[in-house]
Amino acid sequence: MKFRRFTTALMENRSGKSAVKTAEDVDSFMKNSGNETADVVLKRLDEQYQKYKFMELNLCQKKRRLKNQIPEIKQTLEILKHMQKKKGTTEPMETRFLLVDNLYCKASVPPTDKVCLWLGANVMLEYDIDDAQALLEKNLSAATRSLESTEEDLDFLRDQFTTTEVNMARVYNWDVKRRNKDGVSKSKA
Repeated sequence: MKFRRFTTALMENRSGKSAVKTAEDVDSFMKNSGNETADVVLKRLDEQYQKYKFMELNLCQKKRRLKNQIPEIKQTLEILKHMQKKKGTTEPMETRFLLVDNLYCKASVPPTDKVCLWLGANVMLEYDIDDAQALLEKNLSAATRSLESTEEDLDFLRDQFTTTEVNMARVYNWDVKRRNKDGVSKSKA
């Protein structure tokens, strides 16, 4: 929950406008309150950049998790559809269960109208096949929407990285020019 509030605060403006404004005119930007020196501004921009990097790391982990979860849900839905076809018959369904990575066990499953689904955290519940299918379709839809939202957030973050990097470069270059001017002025005096 804490990360979500943090993410929302940093990404509050997602209507096509960047949350980080580009410093077009660095002279006027540096006159804003809180921008006493280039070092202060660069430090603040770097902190903001690091926050975006932290958010990117979390969003990439979420994206990776969802990309693994979606195929598993689809596979489970396919199995449920196959079980529904076999529900009216008396012949058992021949299948293979995954015991561990790359190790399967043959099994004969009698026709049934009940299935058990892992819900996570060592919790398994029994459902009617129709209820299980509805639940998995709902979960698939939610996971797909969440993946799309995560990808949008990552696109937004890429824009923020670029804008922040451009601002840092502009402020740094502005400071170098200012120091060079000050050095030339002092040497003439």
